[in-house]
Amino acid sequence: MNILLTNDDGYNAPGITELFKSLSSEHTVFLIAPKENCSGMSAAISLRKEIEVEEIAKNIFSVSGTPADCSYLGLLSVIPGSIEMIVSGINLGANLGEDIFYSGTVGASIAGRRLDYVPVAFSVAAYNPKNLRFIAEQSLLITNQVSKLPSDQNLLVNVNFPDLSSSDIRGIRITSLGKRGVPDTPDLIRTKHSSKFYSFGPSGSLLSGQAGTDIQAIEQNYISISILDYNLSADLVHWDFYKEVFDCE
Repeated sequence: MNILLTNDDGYNAPGITELFKSLSSEHTVFLIAPKENCSGMSAAISLRKEIEVEEIAKNIFSVSGTPADCSYLGLLSVIPGSIEMIVSGINLGANLGEDIFYSGTVGASIAGRRLDYVPVAFSVAAYNPKNLRFIAEQSLLITNQVSKLPSDQNLLVNVNFPDLSSSDIRGIRITSLGKRGVPDTPDLIRTKHSSKFYSFGPSGSLLSGQAGTDIQAIEQNYISISILDYNLSADLVHWDFYKEVFDCE
């Protein structure tokens, strides 16, 4: 396959470096990723802004923009041939439950929903993982498995690894998204005259006891695979009810 590999940690982050090596053993891979860390940017694009794309090495490019910029530039401009699949990661830090709404790792892969193969995003539940090489090798296997899914313009696969040695991982689970509690209060860093400066932390603590979720899978030492559906329209089954509520035809 021709794969566009991206992330939100930056083009030279250890996670994407290991995944590039692993995927390149079987596929043609183009690494196009942000010049700097862009965590938390979801699928934002740099609308009407100048974006620099620098060729670092053969098939490796840095972008002075967002993770989603990287995907669209790769699909529409930078890469001369066609791309069949977008792979994002390996993100350092989990993207569990409602993290997907602001995750740059997941946001970067959304652009791949209309390609030949379903896009996939990889994360590990640690900022300094014990064994990135093993995770990259498993990510190659999962990428190949994802390529067997039926082509669907709305699906995306989100994968999270526990930070464990290979012998301690109990297997793989297909999971639903877990839930977080109330978001943490932004930290007041300093004040200056009439201005206050804040910093955002985590989006809220992961709630415990969530059966069948990605959170539970990681807690129980399983690799979590969540199949996300980005069809944002409500289910047609309920449309009659919605029409009644809004008094329309």
